[in-house]
Amino acid sequence: MSTDKKADFSGVKASVDTTAQQVEKADFSGVTASVDSTAELVGGSSYTVKSGDSLSKIAKNELGDGNAWQKIFEANRDVLDDPDKIFPGQVLKLPPKA
Repeated sequence: MSTDKKADFSGVKASVDTTAQQVEKADFSGVTASVDSTAELVGGSSYTVKSGDSLSKIAKNELGDGNAWQKIFEANRDVLDDPDKIFPGQVLKLPPKA
């Protein structure tokens, strides 16, 4: 048996403080937002894709020119990555007729 004394930690206290600065919460009470559609301003409209549709077919039927499919594609770059991949139910923005 050993006669060594054991460490006595009974009086040890601990606390944790953060070094991060206290930041006041942002006040957004005066912030307002609105969304305006340019479609109404420039005469554009929308079209819901049907089975069998293609951008050129939509362009011919809706804009009167099958070659205007590129304008439809450009107007919908936010939802279309490939002009050959459109799906029934998709709502596409149509540019105004020329």
